[in-house]
Amino acid sequence: MARYDTEHKQATRRRIVDSAGRRIKLDGIDGSGVKTLMADAGLTNGAFYAHFESKDHLVTEVVATQLAAQLERFADIPLGVAGAEELVRLYLTTEHRDSPAQGCPSAALLDEIARAPQATREAYTVGTMAIVDELASRLSTEQQPEQRLRALSLYALLIGTLQLSRALTDRELADDLLTQGAENVLDLIARGLIDNRD
Repeated sequence: MARYDTEHKQATRRRIVDSAGRRIKLDGIDGSGVKTLMADAGLTNGAFYAHFESKDHLVTEVVATQLAAQLERFADIPLGVAGAEELVRLYLTTEHRDSPAQGCPSAALLDEIARAPQATREAYTVGTMAIVDELASRLSTEQQPEQRLRALSLYALLIGTLQLSRALTDRELADDLLTQGAENVLDLIARGLIDNRD
């Protein structure tokens, strides 16, 4: 019975974190109250504190979990520059832009994470740098600090382009921005501003 209770509690916690991840990316951290997050998980508001100390605690876990899931998706992309190019093209799509609940947590939450408590920002930093390292491994055989910084800068270009495309009301311009943004990033790679893997 105790094992069932433990497994059930863990499964319930995962359900809360997964559904909260989608809601928070859609409505923002500040726009997602505990009542709504628990309702999305099919639970009552009163059950929240059996799993989390506070909303900040839940948000920190959501951020870490969302970034880990994104890292897993990126890990499926082939190694080498061709893989990096595929990642760029997958990231800057209208489908990704128009589905924030399913997409990149950075593009959905970056401004709020910057104002979040230290624990959330630390979880974000760890998760983001794991993604950056995955990207850097496709761009260069050297694992030097400057290579990591270049990959971080490239990732920032992707995030910013997606965020701006979401904010524009002119749909044609927003679509063109995604296309041009991808071309710009791919041009940086092709011109060797990021040291390519042979």
